[in-house]
Order: sequence, then structure tokens, then C-alpha cells
Amino acid sequence: MLAIPLEDHFFDIIAKAQRGLGLSDEALSNRAVIPLTTLEELKKGNVDDIALSKVATVLALGSESLLALAQARYTPEPVADFEGLAHFNSVFYDMTVNAFVVWDPSTKEAAFFDTGADGDPMLEFASSRGLRVAKIFITHIHTDHIFDLDRLLEKTKAQAWVSENEPLQGAESFAPGRIFHIGALAVETRLTSGHAVGGVSYFIRGLAKPIAIVGDSIFAGSMGGGKVSYADALRNNREQVLTLPEETIICPGHGPLTTVGEQKRANPFFAP
Repeated sequence: MLAIPLEDHFFDIIAKAQRGLGLSDEALSNRAVIPLTTLEELKKGNVDDIALSKVATVLALGSESLLALAQARYTPEPVADFEGLAHFNSVFYDMTVNAFVVWDPSTKEAAFFDTGADGDPMLEFASSRGLRVAKIFITHIHTDHIFDLDRLLEKTKAQAWVSENEPLQGAESFAPGRIFHIGALAVETRLTSGHAVGGVSYFIRGLAKPIAIVGDSIFAGSMGGGKVSYADALRNNREQVLTLPEETIICPGHGPLTTVGEQKRANPFFAP
């Protein structure tokens, strides 16, 4: 699979948790019993182990896993390529965004998951493998994830699907909980709102390993943040993603691939 850096630094995680809990810098420094200047240095990326541990406690983050990130001791285990899953990464302004192709190796039926900023590599890949793209599944409708949707629909003549909580022109809406199929592969849809109103994760079985395509719900070492509801983002990740089998490959909207087991051990939002 592609080698992509982590989406967030430790100070990004502090900022996301702080915003989610509605704490000002002054309130956070007071509760952590550290000088405001020390907090400001942490948020600039300067590591202070003791202060970081105190801040993690106040923010209900795992202090050990957060420190591992801060000290660059956490690197996701590489996910080996296997038939039925392909990972694509494109540049969208000042960031990169992931999209995925999933297919049934026996029937060659395929689906795109999100579009990224440029769907041409996915189209070329599908053509080179003789895949028939029947569906395009959307994890959520933030622009970086649907930027090339209209063109991909035109090129593939596929049906696009999106959560009923985020209706989108050109896509058919569904209620999370519905099960789709890509050839013989089962695609279970799970509501993972919090970062987005209609955030959906797709749990796919039938390949060499189970896959969860999660959008911005959770990242390797972080999560998308609770733009809509921080509490919902945390709860849905715990209940809908981290309850999946530990060997499940997490395919996030940004950053590298990971596994459920690894995130239960290494993600500061959920790990010790």
C-alpha cells in the first residue's frame, strides 16, 4: 500500500480534543496546573513530557500513546497489498486525500469509495484490471471526498450512494445499516457521524482481510475531530469501528492505512 505520513501531529490532537471539550487555553492550563506559556509551547510542537501528560489527563487522551506520537515512536505497521483493495491518494489544496477501489476478484465487479481530488488513477486502474465499476460509495460530503464525483459518474455510469443524513445531487440516499454487495462481497454500512452529519463507514467482508473504509471518522493515531459533535465522534468510533475484528484494515480519508487492533493500542483518543 502507499506510504503516507500520519495525518496529525500530537499538537493537532491536543487542539482537536480541546475544541471538542470547549476549553480555552486559560481553562486548560488551569486544569492541568501548568503555566499558560508551557501550554503554548506544547501547541507549537515543543515536547515537555510532564506537561503533556497533565494535558492528556485533562483532555481524556491516552498519555502514553500521545507521548509516543510526540516522540515519534509511533509508526503504523505497513499494510501489505492484497487482491481486492487498491489505495489512491491525491492532492487537494494543502493536504492529500484518500480514495479506494474495492472489487470482487472472481466477478470483477468493483466500487469506488470517495473520489479524492482526481479520479483518473482509479479509472485507469479499473480499466487495466478489467473491472466493472457499478457503485460509488461516499463516506461523507466534504468537498475533498466528492470533488471528482460528477466526472466519475459520467465515465463509469455507476450509481452513487450517500447517507440519507447528507443528501447529494446525483447520489441515491440510504439509511445506515443497509447492506450492499460488490459481487460476492458484503458491504455493511455503519453510521459514524460526529465529524460530519452523515458520516458513514463501510465494513467489507469477503476478501483476504476485512476492510473498514471510514472517511474522516478515524485516522491512524488520530481522528477527524468532532466538527458536528465531538461526543458522537468518540462514541461512534468506539461502538462502530473499534468493535470490529482486530485484524480489520482501517482505510481512512487521510493518512496511512492501519488496523482496528493497532488503533485500540496506539490512538490517543482511545488508547491508554
